Amino acid sequence: MNADARFGPGHRILVTGGAGFVPSHLVDALISRGCTVVALDNFITGSKENVAHLLDEPRFTLVEADISDGLPTHHPAMAERFDAILHMASPASPTDFEKLPVEILRVGSVATLHLLDRAVADSARFLMASTSEAYGDPKEHPQPESYWGNVNPIGIRSVYDEAKRFSEAATMAYHRSHGLDTAIVRIFNTYGPRMRPDDGRAIPTFISQALRGEPITVHGTGNQTRSICYVSDLVHGILLLLDSRETGPINCGTEHEMSMRQLAETIVSLTGSSSEVTYITRSADDPEMRRPDLTLARELLGYEPTVTPEDGLRRTIEYFRERMV
Repeated sequence: MNADARFGPGHRILVTGGAGFVPSHLVDALISRGCTVVALDNFITGSKENVAHLLDEPRFTLVEADISDGLPTHHPAMAERFDAILHMASPASPTDFEKLPVEILRVGSVATLHLLDRAVADSARFLMASTSEAYGDPKEHPQPESYWGNVNPIGIRSVYDEAKRFSEAATMAYHRSHGLDTAIVRIFNTYGPRMRPDDGRAIPTFISQALRGEPITVHGTGNQTRSICYVSDLVHGILLLLDSRETGPINCGTEHEMSMRQLAETIVSLTGSSSEVTYITRSADDPEMRRPDLTLARELLGYEPTVTPEDGLRRTIEYFRERMV
């Protein structure tokens, strides 16, 4: 364990959405530090497969429950005090925005309040996983944490954007009114193993299409950009924030900005696919550009991502390839 880590052996950590893509990697990292981790998930988008390798680990407990309905206090793992609570739960892909709008709003509002109350009761550090979507379709580039965003409050994406913005406001309210030890991380576009192949996000969609030899379906002209972050870099940044005394919000991601056309062409090349890049109608309120200003993360946390897009994409492609055999 890093000598500067606040949380390690003897500490109990609750991770909501713990069987999801990013949270399951975070659970692995906390377990490797010696923490005792309780992962809570209702499996609406998470998968037991993501944490199956931990089921025989004595310091890991998986609890199936919907945090929006309140904490499952009947479960013995929930009875003991937590040293930290990481609220990572929420459907987060474009297809989820249309299929699970109410669930997204509930987990970003009532679930957040339930967890903040528990954090107060336990005197726990509370880390809220927010998102670059809080900036909406930004008019400022790159996006610093001081930018208030450009969000359509009633659009298709609004259920996710506004739920996260509410969670941020609630987290800061508890910090100010209860003196709660809180942190907010704004997560930018992240990819890697354990992503759902059908979740509607560009990287798993493009990889799946390329491996099947199907046309790569890029939305709009393909000129819109994203800055892609490999999951291990994101987990490292989240742990740096968890260990710190910083409140945030603090951006976490990379500055590897590329257009969707470039991303599609890179994936075709790395897979050795014969797929052709095609263009389809662009979805509503799709941001034109996205890149974090990482100044605060560097200055306050010492954060520096290390995985290049090519290396990260190769690892992700191999993960998908192994599951398509």
